[in-house]
Amino acid sequence: NLVAYLGEEREATGSLPTDRRIVIQKFRDEIGDWRLVVLSPFGARVHAPWGLAAARRLRQRHDLEVDVVWSDDGIIFRFPDADEAPDPSELVLEPEDVEQLVVDEVGISAVFAARFREAAGRALLLPRRRPGQRTPLWLQRRRSTSLLDAARRYPTFPIVLEAYREVLQEHFDLAALEEILSQIRARSLGVTSVETPGPSPFAQSLMFDFIASFMYEHDAPLAERRAMALTVDQGLLRELLGEPELRDLLDPDVIESVELELQRLAPDRRVSGPDAVADLLRDLGPLTTADVTRRLSDHEDAEGLLGGLEEARRVIRITHRGETAWAVIEDAARLRDAVGVQPPPGVPEAFLTPVDDPLGDVVSRYARTHGPFTASDAAAALGIPSASVTQQLEGLEARGRVSRGAFRPGGEDREWIDADVLRRIRRRSLAVLRKDVEAVDGDVLARFSTSWHGIGGGGASQGRLLDVVRQLQGTAVPASILEGDVLASRLDYSPELLDGLAATGEIVWIGRGPLGTRDGRVALYQRDQVPLLRWELDIERPDEEVHDRLRSHLSDRGASFFRDLYGAAGGGDPEETLDALWDLVWSGEVTNDTLAPLRAFLWGRVRRTKGRRPSLPGASAPPSGSGRWYLVSDLVDVASTTAIQAARADQLLERHGVLTRDATLAESVPGGFSGLYPVLTTMEDAGRVRRGYFVEGLGGSQFALPGAVDRLRAAGSDEGTVTLAAADPANPYGAALPWPDHTGHPARRAGAYVVLVDGRLGAFVERGGK
Repeated sequence: NLVAYLGEEREATGSLPTDRRIVIQKFRDEIGDWRLVVLSPFGARVHAPWGLAAARRLRQRHDLEVDVVWSDDGIIFRFPDADEAPDPSELVLEPEDVEQLVVDEVGISAVFAARFREAAGRALLLPRRRPGQRTPLWLQRRRSTSLLDAARRYPTFPIVLEAYREVLQEHFDLAALEEILSQIRARSLGVTSVETPGPSPFAQSLMFDFIASFMYEHDAPLAERRAMALTVDQGLLRELLGEPELRDLLDPDVIESVELELQRLAPDRRVSGPDAVADLLRDLGPLTTADVTRRLSDHEDAEGLLGGLEEARRVIRITHRGETAWAVIEDAARLRDAVGVQPPPGVPEAFLTPVDDPLGDVVSRYARTHGPFTASDAAAALGIPSASVTQQLEGLEARGRVSRGAFRPGGEDREWIDADVLRRIRRRSLAVLRKDVEAVDGDVLARFSTSWHGIGGGGASQGRLLDVVRQLQGTAVPASILEGDVLASRLDYSPELLDGLAATGEIVWIGRGPLGTRDGRVALYQRDQVPLLRWELDIERPDEEVHDRLRSHLSDRGASFFRDLYGAAGGGDPEETLDALWDLVWSGEVTNDTLAPLRAFLWGRVRRTKGRRPSLPGASAPPSGSGRWYLVSDLVDVASTTAIQAARADQLLERHGVLTRDATLAESVPGGFSGLYPVLTTMEDAGRVRRGYFVEGLGGSQFALPGAVDRLRAAGSDEGTVTLAAADPANPYGAALPWPDHTGHPARRAGAYVVLVDGRLGAFVERGGK
């Protein structure tokens, strides 16, 4: 079926959209309106800004009404009542223009309105008038629209800027879009246009997205959204979207290497011959004879080459910053008007005609041929006032040709850099970071893991326990080993420490599935992290009448003691109510504000009363039913998918230090490693994590915190003997590392132990084994 589907698409359009070719399809829809469909595999984070930027450019050029919808598979444009659709080539924008077009257009988009509503809600600017009751979505939209209409009069309103930041950084990938458009311009990525009688099979799926979008998506009619166009403070927005971590991300050796290449000082970039020397002066600007000599190949005579070019009237001799220098004759008028250089006699009149923007050309050329620089650096090199240079750089920044920020490691001042140069330095710096660590063996990872988890550490404070819980939260651990093995291996543990944190509401425990009849998996969470780190279990929910009665009671009455639950269940044998309650606990639906009932469930029994009908005596509750019980859903607020994925990626990195595909799969995270991959890649681009091949044999996609990389490399070989519960998250065997082949079939079972000798698996002891 898949092959047939691809064949139908190829037959309809003549080619398939791939990572090397984009297909733009043109056709009329059912009512005769023209549609252009961009089919590409690059994902919605690229297609969304592309669609918005292209729609704005088409409206500017043709004054057309444009409807645009995007998905992971492409973009669809509709032109209602247009006699003819624009040329498909107009959808391919210049990379330098994209960012400004997107910023100008995004403020009137539906995605911006939705993100503004969420940001305003988080900031408590849209308070609930009736706590405990839901506010209809349409009413939330109307209130958000009114707030946005008022906020547009204040360009620096923080919630507006937060909405821009969230859309431009988390929902859009402008850097990837610019890279794709650059590849199209360089012809390394092809674009095929085709006109068809109707939508191709690939385009038909986008048509469904188009219908759904215009039925449900928009927060307000188009005219109202146009009226809400925001005047954003571009400077403040750039500060908000800046890259403050680039000083740590960019490699100083890479910066030096790129600068040598740009200046033609690298051995493989030196020039030879008169034509190459003329091009050198055209690209770099005026140079002295000594400067030219440093850029020539061996055995080349700079004076002879320059003299020959001067006789051929291709270069001129000038005085620049008090020195004799050489420049191409085409620069005579530009240098005269920009920096006050007087052309020598005899220059033809054609080369003395004023150019449009001489100072801008000179400053732009300096930026293109240097790494990060300050305005004062450029002013000194060009021989013009620093204020004039700054003014020109700000103009280039507005056109997206240079960036302002903190780039050079160890620097302090704000710097400038050409956008293309920055991209080159970033790509190479990331490549250096990826190669920074030589792959280590599995036993080194095991030594690192026990050290990373603080196995054998001391301390008996709630603060130390809270640090341990932060690292472990969300991972499912057999309840029978949680306190005696997992927590006790990390600090001088006593149950009162955990009970204190649970009683204050800082820590929550939630069941994560049963293990037989007297055990189950539990996970600890910080209370505010439950909405982000917890997910629904893929197990069958208990569905008997007693379970429904308990759910209904807890939903209506909130947190309740066992006596209230016993009455809601209909009385009878207390153990039957208790069993039903623990069914709900292990399914992850109900929890308690203390761990005392969990301990009683694991280590105690409910005594049946013989000789008379079972009942709940006096006002007591069985030990495993003590405390207050409540629904886990009471802890779960609505969170965006992006926030959830980011929090899960952060948590896995915090727990493992070095995160591999198998370690992620072992935790059964929804979406698996591929679902977290875009988040991890974005974190790498921001310099927060490193990607590389850190551990031998565990796949090429491994991500690590910078501090973890250093500790992994420094992990010694004399860690001694460590005994761990086999299911302890600090034990990498059976998760990140495979078990060795053995007839005993070791596994991460409750009650089993592993003995690690200098990180190597020395022994596996079954539950009760001797």
